[in-house]
Amino acid sequence: MVGRSVQTAGAVSQLVTSMSANLSRAHAFDVCAPTPMRQPRRALQLANLAVEVLVAEAMLTPKPALVDARGSGAHRDLDLQRMLNSAHSLHGTFFSMARAAAGQEPHQALREQLARIGRSGERSMFAATHGSNAHRGAIWVLGLLVAARSILGEASPREVAALAARIAAFPDRHAPAQDSHGASVCRRYGVAGARGEAIAGFPHVVDVGLPALRAARANGADETCAQLDALIAIMATLDDTCLLHRGGLPALEAAQRGARDILSAGGSSTAAGRRALLRLDAELVMRNASPGGCADLLAACIFLDGKREPSITGALRTR
Repeated sequence: MVGRSVQTAGAVSQLVTSMSANLSRAHAFDVCAPTPMRQPRRALQLANLAVEVLVAEAMLTPKPALVDARGSGAHRDLDLQRMLNSAHSLHGTFFSMARAAAGQEPHQALREQLARIGRSGERSMFAATHGSNAHRGAIWVLGLLVAARSILGEASPREVAALAARIAAFPDRHAPAQDSHGASVCRRYGVAGARGEAIAGFPHVVDVGLPALRAARANGADETCAQLDALIAIMATLDDTCLLHRGGLPALEAAQRGARDILSAGGSSTAAGRRALLRLDAELVMRNASPGGCADLLAACIFLDGKREPSITGALRTR
């Protein structure tokens, strides 16, 4: 990327040396207590996991035109610290979603309750970022998956995604009247958008991102490169409404073409693949276009992957 140096894994690690485990007092509980305390315990585990996933996605470096440890990418109102602040501000949101879904079946009232919690989470996010949209899409994606995992307990990624799809299929009758960038882009370009992806059962997560993640690991890639390859695989085919909003069809086509070039070169763990990644990074920054929808689905991949199990210790938090 023009003006952005590639960081080593050691340099990225330095950014988290000041982090420590954080457990919200608002959700304290007795880990030895019998039911009904098990429900808050599981909700807290899922909220911790969702925040850890958002932190991991933000820290992943180098990502094309996205905020990472090198800088702000194509964003002028976001940086890594704001992304981390936003992630931690959403802990209570994910906790509340998990609590609301526990013991439920997908139905209209649950969908609308989750939507109300999500809108409250957006307000928390904007307060934490001083008005910047860091994770609106992630609230939708991870919120549905948190709810589905709360209902199902242990289940396969496909099963969790399918249940999330059933929840997403209900309309939110109380949604604010104002139009979103994503909805406008969906109408203009005839693409599915975030809601369409969810209702379809997150195919770019289950059928694209997760297989790419696991294939890269199986081929000897480290975790950073495996996650980058999952992101790139999603970029190669997703009609990302963030790219369309910021740069139109030329930006989307450039992103998909560049992603395919990276994969053809062997992925981010190869020298040729890393050069192709940085070329794509530079082009998207020049176009002021960021694949934010792809980043949200990468977070979903990490959430569903199973390598990160729900923890009771809390997510890492910057001091």
